[in-house]
Amino acid sequence: MPSVFGMNLVVLAASGRTGLALARQALRRGHTVTAIARDPGRITLDHPNLRKVAGDAIDPASIAAVVGADSVVLSGLGTEVAGILSDGAKAVVAAGPRRIIWLGAYGTGASAEAAGEGAAVLAKFLGDRISDKIAADNAVLAAGGTVFHAGVLTDDPESPRRRTVGLDAAPPFDLGATVSRETVAAAMLDEAENPRFPGVVALPLAG
Repeated sequence: MPSVFGMNLVVLAASGRTGLALARQALRRGHTVTAIARDPGRITLDHPNLRKVAGDAIDPASIAAVVGADSVVLSGLGTEVAGILSDGAKAVVAAGPRRIIWLGAYGTGASAEAAGEGAAVLAKFLGDRISDKIAADNAVLAAGGTVFHAGVLTDDPESPRRRTVGLDAAPPFDLGATVSRETVAAAMLDEAENPRFPGVVALPLAG
């Protein structure tokens, strides 16, 4: 897709592997990036259009200090601690950005029915974290944002055959199916530049 240059993008959890992929690709596409991490020193990127900022998803004031009305927020936030995702989503929504593009998990919440029997396996694996994921997703969707439900993530390169589909075209859940963080980041940035799925769940697929 053609890039829309000059956007003000805010990347949440920018020191993580998905967050780094989002920031790196956004800079490559010509955007200005504000990268938020609890420890900005762990954001292993340098660029004239990159600003590294200390912030915590569970500290609404630190998010509000960075996110503005013209911001588009992309979240690579992931955690094994229940409560952080929903608190982070609420903090981002409260900051009032122009758009939110959030990363979720395929087989949870809105995509559970489409995922089929595999969703039950995922629910057992996630335990009390699943309700946190669903609450975070719902907060973002209610604000008109887009939630990307990805499968098992890898550190492989971006897939040349990647595509993004809605829930109506969702494949059955397969624990053996993977999608790279680079592919997910590219799909999320496509959505930032050319919104196709506002207020709904989208699926980033490798092919």
